[in-house]
Amino acid sequence: MKDSEIKVYGYRWVVLLIFAVLNIVIQIHWVTFAPITGEAAVYYSVTPLQIGFLSMIFMIVYIVMAMPASYIIDTYGIRIGIGTGALITGVFGFLKGAYADSYTVVCVSQVGLAVAQPFILNSYTKVSAKWFPINERATATGIAALAQYIGIIVAMAATPFLFSAYSMKGTLMIYGIISLAGALLFIIFIREEPPTPPCAQGQDERFSFFEGFRNIMKNREMILLLVLFFIGLGMFNAVTTWIEQILVPRGFNSEQAGIAGAVMMAGGVLGASILPALSDKARKRKPFLIICMACIVPGLAGLTFATGFTVLLMSSFVLGFFIMSAGPIGFQYGAEITFPSPESTSQGLILLSGQISGIIFIYGMDAFRASGTGSMTPFMIVFVVLTLVNVGLCTRLKESDLITDQGN
Repeated sequence: MKDSEIKVYGYRWVVLLIFAVLNIVIQIHWVTFAPITGEAAVYYSVTPLQIGFLSMIFMIVYIVMAMPASYIIDTYGIRIGIGTGALITGVFGFLKGAYADSYTVVCVSQVGLAVAQPFILNSYTKVSAKWFPINERATATGIAALAQYIGIIVAMAATPFLFSAYSMKGTLMIYGIISLAGALLFIIFIREEPPTPPCAQGQDERFSFFEGFRNIMKNREMILLLVLFFIGLGMFNAVTTWIEQILVPRGFNSEQAGIAGAVMMAGGVLGASILPALSDKARKRKPFLIICMACIVPGLAGLTFATGFTVLLMSSFVLGFFIMSAGPIGFQYGAEITFPSPESTSQGLILLSGQISGIIFIYGMDAFRASGTGSMTPFMIVFVVLTLVNVGLCTRLKESDLITDQGN
């Protein structure tokens, strides 16, 4: 069936918008304490490591909840699947604000919010497949990923000012009210699917979760993609976690490290706005994955070796632009090459691989600091080499038949 014969509905953008809002909210909760680690440690009379643990909870819980969340989404649909995440986000987000003075309750709330996260993160490609035609799906997935990056930026930028103006309780209560509002919006306006599917007849059928999982694990391209994300996403998680510790031993100060991190996120927002849409327009996935991986190398090398602030900022922007736009393109590619496996199962496995490697890399970078200086440059060099390996792996991928066939 030609694209012109497939009916699409304007309400798909409403669904994507409220899903994006929910994604922003959960990301705010993930990194709420990152920009005020020292102040939060003093406020709760705990160590900075215990404050850092409030963010690390999300990565740890994801490992446990990724596949159960995908099972629920794939079995019961996005209204119940993502709705479960929305409800949990609203409840525990507000609980965190209501009992903001208690580190114990805040910690429990973070666990609840971490449980909600995979119900949201694993749904990018599922929402796209339910509501968008094939030639818009990378764009829709890119917008969902863009919301994730915006949530991180909002938390990083707003939390210090809110904390200064309203203290911890006021800050977390504001985020709690936003959480309830985001959950309510989703529950009111979400629809499971449009009246008619946005694809050719038969392309809306999917395997069951377990049958789809078996199909995914037998797919050569998907195994290569999991390796790609094990390296790439794990590296991104580790670099963003330790960016201050990466740069300070080389003579940069904390403020410069913070600016570099913000520039990296800004590059990611721009990249996620452009490259997935270009991938849809060109009806190609493989060339864009190769370009992203190849261009990550100079950005990462600059972050590793730069001694001047201008070069550092340019490198940070390039790294963010390409590594953060590779995510939505890779998610959509994984959904297409494993069709008819359920989309949230393939995306959940991709994210799971990156969360596992992220934890390994975070602890590895800390354990293998250079003696005396505390420099993380040796481990960063390892990342550069691993990224070159990723470039080679990308060249071995086969193009998605699903996207190219739609052009015929």
